[in-house]
This record gives sequence, structure tokens and C-alpha cells, in this order.
Amino acid sequence: MGAGEEFLIKTKYNKNIQTDQMRGVPPPPLEPEFIGTEIKLPDPDACKRVEIDISYAIESRESIRNYIEKPLDIKELSYLLWCTQGIKWIFEDSVFKTVPSAGARHPIITYLAIRSVKDLKPGLYQYIAIEHSLGLIMEEKYISDLLFRASLSQKFVRDAAVCFIWVADSYRMTWRYGERGFRDIFIEAGHICQNFYLAAQVINCGVCAVGAFNDDEINSLLNLSGERFVVYMATIGKRIPITD
Repeated sequence: MGAGEEFLIKTKYNKNIQTDQMRGVPPPPLEPEFIGTEIKLPDPDACKRVEIDISYAIESRESIRNYIEKPLDIKELSYLLWCTQGIKWIFEDSVFKTVPSAGARHPIITYLAIRSVKDLKPGLYQYIAIEHSLGLIMEEKYISDLLFRASLSQKFVRDAAVCFIWVADSYRMTWRYGERGFRDIFIEAGHICQNFYLAAQVINCGVCAVGAFNDDEINSLLNLSGERFVVYMATIGKRIPITD
């Protein structure tokens, strides 16, 4: 039996499962605490964007790996973060974001490897959704080179203005659903990335999802261990102008 088949068997729905929620264990916090420098992001609505019909956006969605050497604006970054992980409202121990999540658990945290964004220094950041702000993890001029090596030397990762790195905090799901919750984590990552692809089009950017990376290297780069791990990534940069 392969690892994939074993995963499906061990995460089958089990009506007899006992989860921490059922045991009366308090839920994890709505968002992990960030200690360090926070940078407040502009209002997402301040971003200039073109109007695109949703049907056209879906039909024209494609992976773009070639970018021009032009930085993103911080207002554009703010808009993208809201589209992919923005909070619409909070109710008791649940948050409701711009993407669906099983049980409104939202186990995914967005990290950003920023190479070229106006008004932000290159480095590694964490999106703090409740405050709509960025937490500076570390300034690093060569962050894209470090990520390039951890992502199997894919050139477009190094060339991108920003790489969105989606980190799973698995206990947010397993607290309610047990091992079954791991399935929901991967499903949610897909929801987030599709929003990313569609939103990028209205600011003339291209996106490419990244599923191929060295798990140990990238988790080490982000100082992750245990219940937190990188589940998915995507690059973004300004598109090469289309000519007739």
C-alpha cells in the first residue's frame, strides 16, 4: 500500500471519533499571536484595478512564469491578501474569510517572501488577517534566492516580486475534525490559490502555483515544525505586456 492510499484510509470519516472539541478543550485562538514589528496595510479598496467579467477571468486564468522587473505596489499586495485570506466578520470562536473553510476553522496562515514591493523591504513576512497587517519575520535581501533553492531551483520563484507561502496550522482543523481535518487543509489551499489567480488579473499580474518544493528545507527556512507545515505556494509578478 502506498502512502497516498494509507492517507485516504486513515482519514476516512469515522462517526465514533473523539476530538478535542468533543472533549471540551477550548478552541485554538482565532489567529496565532505575532510578536514583533507590524506594518499596517492600506485599505484593500485603495488599490487601482480594472473591471473584468468573472466569466472572462475564469476562462483566461493561466499560470504565468515570466515577469517584468517592476515592483508591486503595497496597495496591490493589500488587495491580494484580502482576496485570499481577508476577514469578512468574526463570530465567537470562528472567523469568516473570503474563501470557504470547513467549519470556518481557516487553518492556513499566509507567509510572504517579498523581493520587490514598493515601501517594503525584502524579507519574510506573515499576514496578520485580523489586523490586516504584515508582521516582519526577518529582513533578507536575498530571500528569493533562499526560496529558489528550497523550491527545487525553479527560476520563476526567484524572479517573482512576491511568493505567497501558505502554511497549515493543522491543529485548527484536527481540534474539530480529528485526522479527517487534514483533507480539508489541502482543499482549502486550493480555494485560496484560485482566488489568487483570479484577483491577480485585475492588477495586471501573473501567478503560478508551486507544489514542488523540498518540504524540510522550506519548513526550516520558515522555522516551522510539528503541527505547522508549508502546504502550497504561488508566485506573482507584473506581466509582460501583451502586444498585437
